[in-house]
Amino acid sequence: MSEVIKIEGQHKLNGSIKVSGSKNTTVALIPAAVLSTREKVTIYGVPYIDDVDSLIELLEELNCEVTQQDDTLIIDPINMKNVPLVSKAVNKLRASYYFMGALLGKYKEVQMMMPGGCYLGPRPIDLHLKGFEALGATVKFENGNYIIKAEQLIGNKIYLDVSSVGATINIMLAAVYATGKTTIENAAKEPEIIDVANMLTRMGAQIRGAGTSVITIEGVETLNGVQHEIIPDRIVAGTYLIMAAAIAEDVLIENIIPHHLEALISKLEEMGVKMEVGVDTIRVKEHNGLEAVDIQTQPYPGFATDLQQPLTTLLTQAQGQSLVKETIYAERFKHVQELHRMGASIQLATAQATINGPTELSGNLVTATDLRCGAALIVAGLIAKGTTTVDNIYHIDRGYDRIDEKLRDLGAVIYRVPKDS
Repeated sequence: MSEVIKIEGQHKLNGSIKVSGSKNTTVALIPAAVLSTREKVTIYGVPYIDDVDSLIELLEELNCEVTQQDDTLIIDPINMKNVPLVSKAVNKLRASYYFMGALLGKYKEVQMMMPGGCYLGPRPIDLHLKGFEALGATVKFENGNYIIKAEQLIGNKIYLDVSSVGATINIMLAAVYATGKTTIENAAKEPEIIDVANMLTRMGAQIRGAGTSVITIEGVETLNGVQHEIIPDRIVAGTYLIMAAAIAEDVLIENIIPHHLEALISKLEEMGVKMEVGVDTIRVKEHNGLEAVDIQTQPYPGFATDLQQPLTTLLTQAQGQSLVKETIYAERFKHVQELHRMGASIQLATAQATINGPTELSGNLVTATDLRCGAALIVAGLIAKGTTTVDNIYHIDRGYDRIDEKLRDLGAVIYRVPKDS
């Protein structure tokens, strides 16, 4: 039975909350694990999210043995088989496309249907396919499936027209078994790429430059198993920071890498949020009022597009007029219509929103249209007067590990009920 999340707003938050492992790293590390040719791969810090369940389904379709123990995932690819990936699990998350690079690298052939995930406007995988072709593969699209094959993968120089995280990682996965040297120019620099490269390097891959705009990969013949701990999720950490900024009395956010959140931290400080930044924690205390700020999303280390929607909600409580410009996903403003239902004053133009504040938000029935929209609506529910009901919460469960439980532990009144109750 489908559920909704109900939030009774205006309850102050107190206590500590621990950030789980990075979703965006996890969904790449799991496909990367199948590149091992001899041994199991153990991944620690795996978040409890639906995207992981979908990837485990795909691993099992490939005849990998998967063991899940709390936040640890053990993947044994020794008896895996390269079968076409055409099940519903592919459609549940966009990051299933990392199996393209991993299977192409390992078997020189992959057949897979078009990946799914949140709709944030056009997000073609042309850069991924261009990278595979540069390594010597042919790409066909037949009956809704990609068929990608190569007699041999040969290292090459690949320039990305856009510094895409997905394309950078996917090409890296394919190139680890290519003959010779692959150079990815205008590579994305996100921390998630560094984490994936670190695991692959410890498996025996020869990768240099991860975290810079030029990554080089020297092909190898085999990769070993490894034990690897995932970095904390900077987007979940940022979301909790925004929630704390909205309605905390005193909240400590643990398992955080502040360096990964510098763009958000500087904007929150500019708004007047009181924070104490530690080595791996950030403490947020009650503020005396918030000031409007302007933000523009940018690739890392700029302001993360994934935090734009939650921050937009917070800006409805700031004094003055804020301008939010979206340079990554122009259509990432579906949360605005839902915030309007709650009383927000926001004007939309092409790829930007103007927010007038502060405005009192009132509880209403709203719909999570995508993952980060869902997070934005939970922020709104925590702030709002009355009760907010969030529908389509499967989007939220794709990326936030037991978010309702964690917020209840801080004193929020938030709970799940069957949709029609």
